Amino acid sequence: MRNWISRRVTIALLMAGGVMSALPAAAEGWEPTKPVELVIMAGQGGGADRLARLIQAIIQKEGLTSMPVVPVNKGGGSGAEALLYLKEKAGDSNVVMATLNSYYTTPLRSDLGVDIKDFTPIARLAEDTFIIWVNAESPIQTLDDYVAAVKEAGGTWIMAGTGTGQEDSLVTAMLEKEFGIDFTYVPMDGGGDVATALVGGQAQSTVNNPSEQMGFFEAGKVRPIAIIASERLASLPDVPTMAELGHPMDYKMQRSFVAPAGMPAEAVAFYTDLFQKVSESEEWQTYAKEEGLLTNFEAGQPLQDYFLVERDKHAAILKELGE
Repeated sequence: MRNWISRRVTIALLMAGGVMSALPAAAEGWEPTKPVELVIMAGQGGGADRLARLIQAIIQKEGLTSMPVVPVNKGGGSGAEALLYLKEKAGDSNVVMATLNSYYTTPLRSDLGVDIKDFTPIARLAEDTFIIWVNAESPIQTLDDYVAAVKEAGGTWIMAGTGTGQEDSLVTAMLEKEFGIDFTYVPMDGGGDVATALVGGQAQSTVNNPSEQMGFFEAGKVRPIAIIASERLASLPDVPTMAELGHPMDYKMQRSFVAPAGMPAEAVAFYTDLFQKVSESEEWQTYAKEEGLLTNFEAGQPLQDYFLVERDKHAAILKELGE
Protein backbone atom coordinates (compact mmCIF):
# COMPACT_ATOMS: atom_id res chain seq x y z
CA MET A 1 0.00 0.00 0.00
CA ARG A 2 2.81 2.38 0.97
CA ASN A 3 4.65 1.73 -2.30
CA TRP A 4 1.48 2.39 -4.33
CA ILE A 5 0.93 5.72 -2.51
CA SER A 6 4.58 6.63 -3.05
CA ARG A 7 4.31 6.04 -6.80
CA ARG A 8 1.15 8.21 -7.02
CA VAL A 9 2.91 11.07 -5.19
CA THR A 10 5.99 10.77 -7.40
CA ILE A 11 3.92 10.95 -10.60
CA ALA A 12 2.03 13.99 -9.30
CA LEU A 13 5.27 15.76 -8.42
CA LEU A 14 6.76 15.02 -11.84
CA MET A 15 3.71 16.43 -13.59
CA ALA A 16 3.74 19.54 -11.40
CA GLY A 17 7.42 20.00 -12.16
CA GLY A 18 6.77 20.24 -15.88
CA VAL A 19 8.09 16.85 -16.96
CA MET A 20 4.86 16.11 -18.85
CA SER A 21 5.18 19.40 -20.76
CA ALA A 22 8.40 18.08 -22.27
CA LEU A 23 6.46 15.51 -24.32
CA PRO A 24 6.79 16.01 -28.10
CA ALA A 25 4.29 18.49 -29.52
CA ALA A 26 3.13 15.89 -32.05
CA ALA A 27 1.95 13.67 -29.20
CA GLU A 28 -0.31 16.47 -27.96
CA GLY A 29 -1.56 17.71 -31.37
CA TRP A 30 -4.60 16.73 -33.40
CA GLU A 31 -4.49 13.70 -35.69
CA PRO A 32 -7.21 11.85 -37.62
CA THR A 33 -8.90 9.09 -35.69
CA LYS A 34 -10.36 7.34 -38.74
CA PRO A 35 -9.38 6.94 -42.41
CA VAL A 36 -9.03 10.19 -44.33
CA GLU A 37 -11.07 10.50 -47.52
CA LEU A 38 -9.06 12.06 -50.35
CA VAL A 39 -11.72 13.20 -52.82
CA ILE A 40 -10.52 13.70 -56.41
CA MET A 41 -12.71 15.96 -58.53
CA ALA A 42 -11.77 14.11 -61.73
CA GLY A 43 -11.89 10.62 -63.22
CA GLN A 44 -9.22 7.95 -62.96
CA GLY A 45 -6.00 8.08 -64.96
CA GLY A 46 -5.75 11.84 -65.49
CA GLY A 47 -3.27 14.29 -64.04
CA ALA A 48 -5.31 15.08 -60.92
CA ASP A 49 -5.90 11.40 -60.21
CA ARG A 50 -2.28 10.39 -60.79
CA LEU A 51 -1.01 13.21 -58.59
CA ALA A 52 -3.44 12.53 -55.74
CA ARG A 53 -2.57 8.84 -55.70
CA LEU A 54 1.15 9.61 -55.75
CA ILE A 55 0.69 11.91 -52.76
CA GLN A 56 -1.32 9.23 -50.97
CA ALA A 57 1.57 6.81 -51.58
CA ILE A 58 4.13 9.31 -50.26
CA ILE A 59 2.06 9.89 -47.11
CA GLN A 60 1.88 6.16 -46.51
CA LYS A 61 5.54 5.53 -47.32
CA GLU A 62 6.78 8.35 -45.08
CA GLY A 63 4.40 7.46 -42.25
CA LEU A 64 3.02 11.00 -42.11
CA THR A 65 -0.27 9.93 -40.53
CA SER A 66 -1.32 6.90 -38.51
CA MET A 67 -4.64 6.66 -40.38
CA PRO A 68 -4.89 5.48 -44.01
CA VAL A 69 -5.63 8.01 -46.74
CA VAL A 70 -8.24 6.66 -49.17
CA PRO A 71 -8.51 8.19 -52.69
CA VAL A 72 -12.10 8.49 -53.98
CA ASN A 73 -12.87 9.73 -57.52
CA LYS A 74 -15.90 12.00 -57.85
CA GLY A 75 -15.49 13.53 -61.28
CA GLY A 76 -19.12 13.55 -62.39
CA GLY A 77 -20.43 16.76 -63.95
CA SER A 78 -16.93 18.20 -64.49
CA GLY A 79 -16.28 17.96 -60.75
CA ALA A 80 -19.76 19.08 -59.64
CA GLU A 81 -20.17 15.76 -57.84
CA ALA A 82 -17.07 16.42 -55.75
CA LEU A 83 -17.97 20.03 -54.99
CA LEU A 84 -21.45 19.12 -53.77
CA TYR A 85 -20.01 16.26 -51.72
CA LEU A 86 -17.51 18.59 -50.03
CA LYS A 87 -20.30 21.06 -49.28
CA GLU A 88 -22.25 18.28 -47.53
CA LYS A 89 -19.18 17.48 -45.40
CA ALA A 90 -19.06 20.86 -43.62
CA GLY A 91 -17.17 20.57 -40.34
CA ASP A 92 -15.76 17.14 -41.16
CA SER A 93 -12.12 16.71 -40.14
CA ASN A 94 -11.53 13.57 -42.15
CA VAL A 95 -12.10 14.79 -45.72
CA VAL A 96 -9.79 16.72 -48.05
CA MET A 97 -10.17 17.30 -51.80
CA ALA A 98 -7.64 17.42 -54.63
CA THR A 99 -8.58 20.28 -56.95
CA LEU A 100 -7.90 21.45 -60.49
CA ASN A 101 -9.17 24.46 -62.41
CA SER A 102 -12.69 23.06 -62.63
CA TYR A 103 -12.75 24.12 -58.97
CA TYR A 104 -13.44 27.58 -60.45
CA THR A 105 -15.12 26.90 -63.76
CA THR A 106 -17.75 24.34 -62.73
CA PRO A 107 -19.44 26.61 -60.13
CA LEU A 108 -19.23 29.50 -62.61
CA ARG A 109 -20.97 27.49 -65.34
CA SER A 110 -23.53 25.70 -63.19
CA ASP A 111 -26.16 26.63 -60.63
CA LEU A 112 -24.72 24.37 -57.92
CA GLY A 113 -25.23 26.60 -54.94
CA VAL A 114 -21.52 26.21 -54.22
CA ASP A 115 -19.22 29.13 -53.41
CA ILE A 116 -15.56 28.11 -53.19
CA LYS A 117 -14.79 30.89 -50.72
CA ASP A 118 -16.71 28.86 -48.15
CA PHE A 119 -14.28 25.94 -48.40
CA THR A 120 -11.13 25.73 -46.29
CA PRO A 121 -7.81 26.25 -48.15
CA ILE A 122 -5.16 23.69 -47.21
CA ALA A 123 -2.20 23.72 -49.61
CA ARG A 124 -1.10 24.28 -53.19
CA LEU A 125 1.80 22.04 -54.16
CA ALA A 126 2.31 23.05 -57.78
CA GLU A 127 0.97 24.38 -61.06
CA ASP A 128 0.79 22.23 -64.18
CA THR A 129 1.18 23.13 -67.85
CA PHE A 130 -0.59 22.18 -71.07
CA ILE A 131 1.01 20.94 -74.27
CA ILE A 132 -0.31 20.37 -77.79
CA TRP A 133 0.24 16.68 -78.58
CA VAL A 134 -0.17 14.66 -81.78
CA ASN A 135 0.28 10.97 -82.53
CA ALA A 136 3.91 10.10 -83.27
CA GLU A 137 2.84 8.70 -86.66
CA SER A 138 1.46 12.10 -87.69
CA PRO A 139 3.54 14.06 -90.23
CA ILE A 140 3.08 17.18 -88.07
CA GLN A 141 6.38 18.43 -86.64
CA THR A 142 5.85 22.13 -85.90
CA LEU A 143 3.15 24.52 -84.73
CA ASP A 144 2.81 25.87 -88.28
CA ASP A 145 2.26 22.32 -89.54
CA TYR A 146 -0.37 21.79 -86.87
CA VAL A 147 -2.33 24.97 -87.58
CA ALA A 148 -2.25 24.29 -91.33
CA ALA A 149 -3.53 20.73 -90.84
CA VAL A 150 -6.39 21.83 -88.58
CA LYS A 151 -7.42 24.56 -91.04
CA GLU A 152 -7.37 22.09 -93.90
CA ALA A 153 -9.65 19.74 -91.94
CA GLY A 154 -12.34 22.43 -92.00
CA GLY A 155 -13.76 21.84 -88.52
CA THR A 156 -13.54 18.04 -88.58
CA TRP A 157 -10.23 17.84 -86.69
CA ILE A 158 -10.84 15.80 -83.53
CA MET A 159 -9.47 17.33 -80.35
CA ALA A 160 -10.05 15.09 -77.33
CA GLY A 161 -10.17 16.61 -73.88
CA THR A 162 -11.75 16.47 -70.46
CA GLY A 163 -15.38 17.54 -69.93
CA THR A 164 -16.91 20.55 -71.64
CA GLY A 165 -16.12 23.72 -69.71
CA GLN A 166 -13.09 22.15 -68.06
CA GLU A 167 -9.48 23.14 -68.63
CA ASP A 168 -8.87 21.23 -71.86
CA SER A 169 -11.93 22.73 -73.51
CA LEU A 170 -10.89 26.24 -72.43
CA VAL A 171 -7.41 25.77 -73.90
CA THR A 172 -8.98 24.40 -77.10
CA ALA A 173 -11.23 27.46 -77.35
CA MET A 174 -8.19 29.69 -76.80
CA LEU A 175 -6.40 27.96 -79.69
CA GLU A 176 -9.44 28.42 -81.92
CA LYS A 177 -9.51 32.13 -81.16
CA GLU A 178 -5.74 32.63 -81.48
CA PHE A 179 -5.41 30.90 -84.86
CA GLY A 180 -8.88 31.25 -86.38
CA ILE A 181 -9.36 27.47 -86.51
CA ASP A 182 -12.15 25.08 -85.57
CA PHE A 183 -12.03 21.73 -83.82
CA THR A 184 -14.52 18.97 -83.22
CA TYR A 185 -14.10 18.75 -79.47
CA VAL A 186 -14.73 15.31 -77.96
CA PRO A 187 -15.11 15.42 -74.14
CA MET A 188 -13.96 12.41 -72.12
CA ASP A 189 -14.07 11.41 -68.46
CA GLY A 190 -10.44 12.12 -67.60
CA GLY A 191 -6.98 12.95 -68.85
CA GLY A 192 -6.00 9.28 -68.94
CA ASP A 193 -8.80 8.49 -71.39
CA VAL A 194 -7.81 11.51 -73.46
CA ALA A 195 -4.17 10.43 -73.68
CA THR A 196 -5.16 6.89 -74.64
CA ALA A 197 -7.51 8.19 -77.35
CA LEU A 198 -4.62 9.99 -79.05
CA VAL A 199 -2.43 6.89 -79.01
CA GLY A 200 -5.28 4.73 -80.27
CA GLY A 201 -6.19 7.03 -83.13
CA GLN A 202 -9.60 8.10 -81.80
CA ALA A 203 -8.31 11.68 -81.60
CA GLN A 204 -5.96 13.72 -83.77
CA SER A 205 -4.60 15.92 -81.00
CA THR A 206 -4.88 16.73 -77.30
CA VAL A 207 -3.66 19.37 -74.88
CA ASN A 208 -2.81 16.91 -72.09
CA ASN A 209 -0.66 17.89 -69.12
CA PRO A 210 2.89 16.50 -69.36
CA SER A 211 2.31 13.80 -66.72
CA GLU A 212 -0.67 12.42 -68.64
CA GLN A 213 1.31 11.83 -71.83
CA MET A 214 4.87 11.36 -70.55
CA GLY A 215 4.71 7.56 -70.50
CA PHE A 216 3.44 7.46 -74.09
CA PHE A 217 6.03 10.06 -75.10
CA GLU A 218 8.87 8.01 -73.64
CA ALA A 219 7.50 4.99 -75.51
CA GLY A 220 7.60 6.94 -78.77
CA LYS A 221 3.82 6.98 -79.21
CA VAL A 222 3.12 10.74 -79.13
CA ARG A 223 4.86 13.97 -80.14
CA PRO A 224 4.73 17.30 -78.25
CA ILE A 225 4.36 20.33 -80.54
CA ALA A 226 4.31 23.37 -78.25
CA ILE A 227 3.96 24.21 -74.55
CA ILE A 228 1.13 26.62 -73.77
CA ALA A 229 3.31 28.67 -71.46
CA SER A 230 6.04 31.32 -71.48
CA GLU A 231 8.91 29.11 -70.27
CA ARG A 232 10.26 25.76 -71.44
CA LEU A 233 10.13 22.70 -69.20
CA ALA A 234 13.28 21.02 -67.89
CA SER A 235 11.69 17.63 -68.59
CA LEU A 236 11.05 18.57 -72.26
CA PRO A 237 13.86 20.99 -73.08
CA ASP A 238 13.48 20.72 -76.86
CA VAL A 239 9.79 21.60 -76.97
CA PRO A 240 9.20 25.30 -77.76
CA THR A 241 6.73 27.52 -75.93
CA MET A 242 3.84 29.31 -77.58
CA ALA A 243 5.39 32.58 -76.42
CA GLU A 244 8.67 32.03 -78.25
CA LEU A 245 6.71 31.01 -81.35
CA GLY A 246 5.01 34.40 -81.35
CA HIS A 247 1.79 33.51 -79.53
CA PRO A 248 1.81 34.75 -75.90
CA MET A 249 -0.50 32.06 -74.52
CA ASP A 250 0.08 30.98 -70.94
CA TYR A 251 -2.44 28.87 -69.04
CA LYS A 252 -1.72 26.73 -65.98
CA MET A 253 -3.54 24.18 -63.87
CA GLN A 254 -3.35 24.49 -60.09
CA ARG A 255 -2.67 21.36 -58.08
CA SER A 256 -4.10 22.10 -54.65
CA PHE A 257 -6.00 20.65 -51.71
CA VAL A 258 -8.98 22.09 -49.88
CA ALA A 259 -11.23 20.93 -47.05
CA PRO A 260 -14.89 21.38 -46.12
CA ALA A 261 -16.18 24.60 -44.63
CA GLY A 262 -15.80 24.82 -40.89
CA MET A 263 -12.94 22.38 -40.49
CA PRO A 264 -11.50 22.90 -36.97
CA ALA A 265 -8.28 24.93 -36.85
CA GLU A 266 -6.24 22.09 -35.35
CA ALA A 267 -7.22 19.81 -38.24
CA VAL A 268 -6.36 22.52 -40.78
CA ALA A 269 -2.93 22.88 -39.16
CA PHE A 270 -2.39 19.12 -39.32
CA TYR A 271 -3.24 18.82 -43.03
CA THR A 272 -1.28 21.93 -43.98
CA ASP A 273 1.78 20.50 -42.24
CA LEU A 274 1.13 17.11 -43.84
CA PHE A 275 1.12 18.49 -47.40
CA GLN A 276 4.12 20.70 -46.71
CA LYS A 277 6.06 17.61 -45.67
CA VAL A 278 4.93 15.90 -48.88
CA SER A 279 6.09 18.90 -50.92
CA GLU A 280 9.52 18.73 -49.29
CA SER A 281 9.95 15.00 -49.84
CA GLU A 282 12.56 13.78 -52.31
CA GLU A 283 10.01 11.63 -54.12
CA TRP A 284 7.70 14.59 -54.74
CA GLN A 285 10.52 16.87 -55.87
CA THR A 286 11.75 14.21 -58.32
CA TYR A 287 8.26 13.60 -59.67
CA ALA A 288 7.59 17.32 -60.12
CA LYS A 289 10.81 17.81 -62.07
CA GLU A 290 10.28 14.78 -64.29
CA GLU A 291 6.62 15.61 -65.02
CA GLY A 292 7.07 19.31 -65.71
CA LEU A 293 5.29 20.60 -62.59
CA LEU A 294 6.09 24.11 -61.35
CA THR A 295 6.45 23.73 -57.58
CA ASN A 296 5.27 26.71 -55.53
CA PHE A 297 3.86 25.76 -52.12
CA GLU A 298 1.18 28.04 -50.72
CA ALA A 299 -1.27 27.75 -47.83
CA GLY A 300 -3.67 29.66 -45.60
CA GLN A 301 -5.15 33.03 -46.51
CA PRO A 302 -2.63 33.65 -49.34
CA LEU A 303 -3.90 30.46 -50.97
CA GLN A 304 -7.53 31.52 -50.55
CA ASP A 305 -6.66 34.89 -52.10
CA TYR A 306 -5.04 33.05 -55.01
CA PHE A 307 -8.18 30.94 -55.51
CA LEU A 308 -10.44 33.99 -55.62
CA VAL A 309 -8.19 35.86 -58.04
CA GLU A 310 -8.05 32.81 -60.31
CA ARG A 311 -11.83 32.48 -60.12
CA ASP A 312 -12.17 36.05 -61.38
CA LYS A 313 -9.68 35.33 -64.18
CA HIS A 314 -11.62 32.25 -65.24
CA ALA A 315 -14.90 34.15 -65.16
CA ALA A 316 -13.35 36.62 -67.60
CA ILE A 317 -12.02 33.81 -69.81
CA LEU A 318 -15.40 32.08 -69.91
CA LYS A 319 -17.13 35.33 -70.78
CA GLU A 320 -14.64 36.14 -73.54
CA LEU A 321 -14.99 32.67 -75.03
CA GLY A 322 -18.77 32.69 -74.71
CA GLU A 323 -18.73 29.63 -72.44
